[in-house]
Parts: sequence; C-alpha cells; structure tokens
Amino acid sequence: MKTLTKTAGEPAKNQPFAQVSLITIDEEHAGQRLDNFLIARLKGVPRSKIYNVIRKGEVRVNKSRIKPEYKLMAGDLVRVPPVRTAEAGTEAKASHQMMALLAKSIVFEDKGLLVVNKPPGLAVHGGSGVTLGLIETLRQMRPEEHHLELVHRLDRDTSGCIMIAKKRSYLRHLQAALREKSAGEEGGVVKIYKALVIGDWSKVAPKVNAPLLKTVVAGGERIVKVHPDGKPSLTEFRLLQRFDGFSLIEARPITGRTHQIRVHAQYSGHALVGDEKYGDDEVNALMRERGVKRLFLHASSLSFYLPGSEELVHVEAPLPPDLAVPLSCMAQLNDSRTK
Repeated sequence: MKTLTKTAGEPAKNQPFAQVSLITIDEEHAGQRLDNFLIARLKGVPRSKIYNVIRKGEVRVNKSRIKPEYKLMAGDLVRVPPVRTAEAGTEAKASHQMMALLAKSIVFEDKGLLVVNKPPGLAVHGGSGVTLGLIETLRQMRPEEHHLELVHRLDRDTSGCIMIAKKRSYLRHLQAALREKSAGEEGGVVKIYKALVIGDWSKVAPKVNAPLLKTVVAGGERIVKVHPDGKPSLTEFRLLQRFDGFSLIEARPITGRTHQIRVHAQYSGHALVGDEKYGDDEVNALMRERGVKRLFLHASSLSFYLPGSEELVHVEAPLPPDLAVPLSCMAQLNDSRTK
C-alpha cells in the first residue's frame, strides 16, 4: 500500500485519504487535540468513524497508539489510515435561518476570535445524531476562515457565551488560560453563568469544593457525581434573587469539569430547574407549565485577555427570551405576594 507523506497545512475540502498518509505537525497546529485535527481534515467522515479508527489503533502518533484528547506537538508524525470521505456536495447544508440567527448572535469579534451567544438547543458540534452543530455552521458561514475551532464547549441545552478561535495562536493562548490559570487570576479566563435552582439558596456556602467523577454508561451517556476518586472541582456561587421556592444564582466555575455547575448545585441540595439528568422531575414538569421548557443555565459573561494584550476583554450575553420571560413572570408574582 502506498504512503503519502506531507506537512500539516490548510485542510482541503473532501481531501482524499484513499491511502495511508503520514502528516508532520508544524508549529501552527501544535497544541491541537488529535480528534479535532482529524475532524478538520477528514471532511465528510462521521465523527463516530474517526473515533473508531483512533480506538482501533489505526491512527498513530510517532508510531504509537494514542488517545483522541492527545495534544499534538510540533514534529509529531501522525499516521492517518485510508478512509472514505463524502463526495463533493453531500455535506449537510446549514439553513439560512440558522446562519442568520448566528450572525445576529455574535457578541464579540476581532482578528482572531469570535464570541457567540449560542442559542439553546444547538449542539456545539455535529455527532450523536446531530448533523450540523455550531462550529460546522460557522465554517459554512465563513469559508474564508480556515482555522475556526471551538475554544471550549457548552452543553446543547445551555445557552450563552462561547469562544471560537479564528487563529491557531488564539486557540492555544485561550485554551492554556482555561487549562493552566485559575479563574480570577491575571491571565485567566473568568466564566460566569446564571442558573435557576430549586429552593432557597441563601444558606449554601459561597464555594462548593467537591471532587467530580465522570462515568460513561450504556449508550455513551455521561454521568457525573461527587466522589472521593474524582478530579478536584471548585465552583463559586452567589445568590442574585429569591423567588417563592426558587433562587436565581450566579455560578463561577474555577475548574472546568463536565456538568460541574449542575452537579455541585445538586450536591448542595438545590438542583437546577429543567435539569433532566440531575434534577427533580416533578418540579421540572411544573416549571414547563410556567414556560421553562429546558435547562435553566446560561453562560452570561466571559472575561479574558487576548494574545499580546494587557487589556481585559469583558463580554456579556443577556438571558434569551425562553428564560427571561418566565423569570420575569416569576418576579412579578413574587412582587405581588410581598405587597
């Protein structure tokens, strides 16, 4: 079988991988996760297929089996096996309505970064039955941008601020800030969320420091729980407003674990409204009647430093109508009862 040797560069559309390819990672692509690197190059190949060839050891880095989350280094030699890509024109197309919505949802942009107020219900990427996600739609909207990558992620039902890098240098800088710096320290990234929880939050400690353990059950579903064998996890909370039986809180995750805010809130005795995995089914049914039809969690603001700048950038995204309207109704009801 023939082997094609090349250096990582701009990913080509429908690039053929009909033979084994050996790709040398350059400085521009150093720091990128292996799975994201392959997804960007194997256009038309389902994500499940890409993860499958990694698990089977068909993808190698420096002749060794490797995990999908491995961060590539300059000089790494990546072996890509023969895979069949989609024919030209078969890629799912984003709707004009979704592209128009995302265009209006951009809350910050400079030469290397986009911050989008992600609509609820939109996955950040395709896969697991989702044809197109946020990143695929943005790539169709901005075909001239060859390096669009998610800096971090939000759950599908979570709305709000999410960063998308337009340059590899920005991706490396911001991911390092998220990974290596605690929120609130100079150079770090501060993420603030708003959430509606069940009960009176006023007696909960301002910080929840509890290790979180992630497990994957049948069907690939992720379950997270507080467990001594878990990873250290810290969330800062602040009460914003009390309602009859509910509390609006602000959450600042210091670490970045899966479902961290949701599980720490549940651990404190106050699950998030609309949380079908860690919440209260009866309360969720009641709140659906009041207009809250999904997880009440919104990434309301981000604060960060751009590469080479000492000026703090602060970006905010207001609550979307599907959360703001029922919350306003709750506030009006709350006011009427206190008069």
